[in-house]
This record gives sequence, C-alpha cells and structure tokens, in this order.
Amino acid sequence: MRWAARVLLLLCCVACGARPPDTLPTWTPAPTPVPDALFVDGGQALGPISPYVYGASYGPWVIVPPDLMPQAEASGVTYLRFPGGEWGDQNDLRDYHIDRFIAFARQIGAEPKINVRMPGGTPEQAADLVRYCNVTNDYNVRYWAIGNEPNLYTAYIMYDDYDTVRYNREWREFAEAMRAVDPDIVLIGPETSQYTGNPETDPRDEAGRDWVREFLLANGDLVDIVAIHRYPFPTTMTGPSPTIDELRANSREWDVIIPNLRALIRETTGRDLPVAVDEINSNWTHATGGEATPDSFYNAIWWGDVLGRMIRQQVDIVAYFLLQSQTSQGGYGLLARFEARPTYYVYQMYQHFGDELLYASSDDPDVSIYAARRQDGALTLMLINLGPDEARKPLRLENVTPAGPAEVWLFDIEHPAERIGAQTLADGAVIVLPPQSISLYIMP
Repeated sequence: MRWAARVLLLLCCVACGARPPDTLPTWTPAPTPVPDALFVDGGQALGPISPYVYGASYGPWVIVPPDLMPQAEASGVTYLRFPGGEWGDQNDLRDYHIDRFIAFARQIGAEPKINVRMPGGTPEQAADLVRYCNVTNDYNVRYWAIGNEPNLYTAYIMYDDYDTVRYNREWREFAEAMRAVDPDIVLIGPETSQYTGNPETDPRDEAGRDWVREFLLANGDLVDIVAIHRYPFPTTMTGPSPTIDELRANSREWDVIIPNLRALIRETTGRDLPVAVDEINSNWTHATGGEATPDSFYNAIWWGDVLGRMIRQQVDIVAYFLLQSQTSQGGYGLLARFEARPTYYVYQMYQHFGDELLYASSDDPDVSIYAARRQDGALTLMLINLGPDEARKPLRLENVTPAGPAEVWLFDIEHPAERIGAQTLADGAVIVLPPQSISLYIMP
C-alpha cells in the first residue's frame, strides 16, 4: 500500500510539470483547548484515520480456541503482526506456519504482516519467505519487518557483538534481498523496544549510539514505515506492577512520543514517513490479577485513551500485544482461554468510530474526547473518563448540525460495549460520563 497523501502530491507535481518540494511543510499546531468544555469542530477535518490502527500481535504459540473463534472474527482487529515478540528471532518460520497464519488472518479479516528472522537467519532465507508468500502462493503479504527489538539481542538471544552498526548493515542486506523478489513490499523498521522520544532514555548500544537515530541515518532511504515498541511498566526490571493512578497518568506520554519521533525522522531523513507502534501493552511482564495489570478492567480504559491519542497523532499502524494468551502466559491477550478480556471491548467501541479525524479538545486531564466522521456521514464522539468519579461536561459544537438524537454506547464495569439509548445533542448540552468509562456518541 502506498500512502494517499504521497501519491496525491506526486500526481499533482507530474500534472503541472513540477518536482515535489524540497522544503518540508511545517506542522500546524493544534488550537488551544476550549476551557471548561468538550469541544468539537465538525468543519476542521484533520485527515484520514488509518484502518490499521486496530491491530494485534499473533504467533505460532497463540491458539485461539474453537469456542472463541466467533469473538476473534468479530474482534475488529484489522492488522496482524506475525510472529509477534522474540519467537521469530529464535525460530525459523516454516511453510505450515505461514499457511496457517494467512488462513487465520483472512478468516478474521485482518491485513497480515510478517517479521523475518534476523539473528540465525540470512537474507536468502528472508527472500525465500517473500517468494513463498507472494510468488509461489500469491498471498500478497505487503507488510514486512526484519528482526524484532534488535536493541535486546544481547540480552535474550545472546549475540554479544550486535550493535547499531552490525544491525543496520544486515538490515539493509535483508531489505535489498527481499525487495529483489517483490519490489512492492512495504518495509517496517527498526522495531526497537522502549522508545520514549527522549534521547536521555531511548535505547542505545554499548558504544552509546541511539538505535532509532542510527537506523534512520543508515536506512532511512529504504524503510517505508518507522516502527517502535513501548511498554511503560514496570519501570525497572524488578519493579512492581502499576497502580490505577500510575496507569491513568501514563497515556499522555503519546502526545510527546509520536511528535518527537516524527521530528527525528525529519531531522535524519529530510522527509516525512508513516509511523507504527508495532508492539504495545501496559506491562511487559507476565503479571496478572492486579488492579492495573494487562488483564484488568482498568487496562481497557487506559488502552481506549492510548489508542485515541495515537489516532489523534495520526499513527499509521498500531499492534496491541497480544491477540490471545492464556493466563499462564500473561494477561496480554484481548482473548483469554475461555473468554474475552476487558480490553477486547475497546475494539468493539472503536468499530463504530469512523475514518476521518475531526478536531476535538478537552482541558480536563482525566477526560479525553476524540471525534470522527463516518462514511455514512455520522459524526462520532469517543469520550474516555479516566477518573474514579462521574464527570459532567458541557459540549461545545461548531459546524455541527445533528439530524436527530445520538446513539449512546457505553463500556464500563457493568456495560461491555453496549448501546444504552439515545440523547439529543446540541451546543451547550451536558454529557454525563460514568467513572472509568468509555462512551461513544453517534450523531446522524
């Protein structure tokens, strides 16, 4: 897939006989939030919402039980990263792995993406995988990555001599071999772990070289989508799982991480590139059963807000870790062994959201609002109350004329993404948000 904005720019330049501009456009700062209100401007469209922000990781060790297949098919997951995690750099993908994965991705309606093995693998093996998928079988797998979290190779794969120099050289060798088989594949990288957008804390090799910066300097001309991974908790190797208060304050970091990543891409490559958060959850350990562990209800509230912020930052791909996991494997999965976990229902809510982003703002740190327009013309408001108390907020509408009452959907501790009624909305209307909840208003 080539990105619409890039294609449109090139077509316009060709039509008028001009070259694409050498000077990158400046970003337009978002307006200051309207105080003491939830504000929506239906006339300020901010661009399309990528269909692949509703993704998840998947792997050969993941088995969706037959009795949960209906939930998997209805999950709303649009993009599947395979094999998610370190498995792909410790094992070779076999033909039957690929065949089963493609069949499953097609069954649930998700776009497939494959990570080829780097440590222990070769460019020839990677090229053979592309050939098997896109030449031999016509699976048309567009999205590919090379390796997983290379900054951790010395830790979990025990390659003591892996640094940014070796990784960047080998990544290029793999990329060129894969492109020689299919020049239309979309390459995603570098998939480093724990990117924060802060040079003081971002991962570096033993020589002090920043993994993402060095990758972009070396391979920014080949990579199509710049991908990072992030688990905010625990903050140390032996640290405890987060509390609800800690998780509540965390989602705001994405309003810093993504702009800083885009600035780094511009600085190092001289152009804009799509970005992906290709592996993410709140906690990288196998913790379960806590008030804010990945299997908890509050993790779903956190994820609803994180996903909204990444949509607002116009991230192109997001892959939650993981589609399914049994409790013994950790509470990551949207699906467990016998049931859907709370975070599954976030995707149920966003299935109704829309595909064109509109400007919306809130000045309350515990209440977020995201707005979109759907293909049927409806305007939607996704409202997240991160706080422990009910919130009552006036709604300010500009360039919005509802044609009737809005459908109201609710996800909270008692409502698993259910339609609960209707409300007439107009400028100045008061919206009531239950504590720790996600509400969706669909205005015709």
